[in-house]
Amino acid sequence: MKKIFLMGILGLFALGSCTNKNAQGHDHEGHDHSIVTHNHDGHDHDGHDHDGHNHKGHNHEAEGAGHSHEGECNGDHNEAANAHSDEIILPKAKADAAGVKVSIVEPAPFRQVIKTSGQVLAAQGDESVAVATVAGVVSFRGKVTEGMSVGSGTPLLTISSHNITDGDPVQRARIAYEVSKKEYERMKALVANKIVSDKDFAQAEQNYENARISYEALAKNHSAIGQNITAPIAGYVKSILVKEGDYVTIGQPLVSVTQNRRLFLRAEVSEKYYPYLHTISSANFQTPYNNKVYELGALNGRLLSFGKTSGDNSFYVPVTFEFDNKGDVISGSFVEVYLLSSQLDNVLSLPRTALTEEQGVFFVYLQLDEEGYKKQEVTLGADNGKSVQILTGIKAGDRVVTEGAYQIRLASASNAIPAHSHEH
Repeated sequence: MKKIFLMGILGLFALGSCTNKNAQGHDHEGHDHSIVTHNHDGHDHDGHDHDGHNHKGHNHEAEGAGHSHEGECNGDHNEAANAHSDEIILPKAKADAAGVKVSIVEPAPFRQVIKTSGQVLAAQGDESVAVATVAGVVSFRGKVTEGMSVGSGTPLLTISSHNITDGDPVQRARIAYEVSKKEYERMKALVANKIVSDKDFAQAEQNYENARISYEALAKNHSAIGQNITAPIAGYVKSILVKEGDYVTIGQPLVSVTQNRRLFLRAEVSEKYYPYLHTISSANFQTPYNNKVYELGALNGRLLSFGKTSGDNSFYVPVTFEFDNKGDVISGSFVEVYLLSSQLDNVLSLPRTALTEEQGVFFVYLQLDEEGYKKQEVTLGADNGKSVQILTGIKAGDRVVTEGAYQIRLASASNAIPAHSHEH
């Protein structure tokens, strides 16, 4: 009896909370739930029929299929709408205009990668430095700037020694040459008559030749304003090491000129990767000024050497490559380096342009049909600077957005296009 009483109360709550009077053909108006107001003392309700309805075994959950007694009375009419709630819709015309491209994922070989940092340096023999041939004060010849193109022998600056205590070195060299020449010619006439010894004549000849060489070297680039310093090779001015009006001494570096035809890439590798260095054959690197990834394989690059020990004040081992400079790599710049090691087979990888990041988690977008896309979380593996190994999240045969992923992300965030309910 108490059981039927409680069931009647639950039935009333269910009826009061549900606005749908007819769920799957079940008519609550035909039930007389007045049983809850009866005096049930002394009644045995097992099999007791109130108004033609037997409440024993009456299952409101079964008969109320299609409506929820927990407050969800909307039925299942939203089920179809929710089936594609995670789908992103971008019409084909808009996708084409945004440059969206899709590729089918296929297993392919992938190179093991060691990511580190490094520096681009001028190759040996491709760089030369103009030095001071005399002591004096520097004066630039015209406008000399870093990066300007120069030919071999192009005047760069002048060194003047007019007001220096030691005097003009060219004038001193000329005087020494003329004196030694006269002495040599005088002794040359006397040695035939044995008036001077052969030893003295040989010494005079040596002094004359030394003076001549010195004077001709200085006089070659001498002008009325001083000693001209020219570019030692054709190329580009890499660095200017002095300023206008500086005093310089003989042999002091003045201007560095580079041909930039071949460059070195020096990577600094952590000691923990030392066992893998013998497997390294090539590298990619990315510059900070244009974010472009360069492949040494496409630049006629080759591995020169890798260090057998780390530096005195470093825990890194140097690895050096040489490659052709195509004109847009700056010597001296610091770069990110991707050392390419042994090859892995049957690896699923995607270009970096396919990835988007949200709070440290990476996603790609799968194409479901011509207009439908789905956001998919992925786990990343090795990164060679252009492509990334995908460990989980995709499988062979998936259609993945490789270009224009950001446009798909914007379409998802804007919710400008409602979800559709067509079948897949």
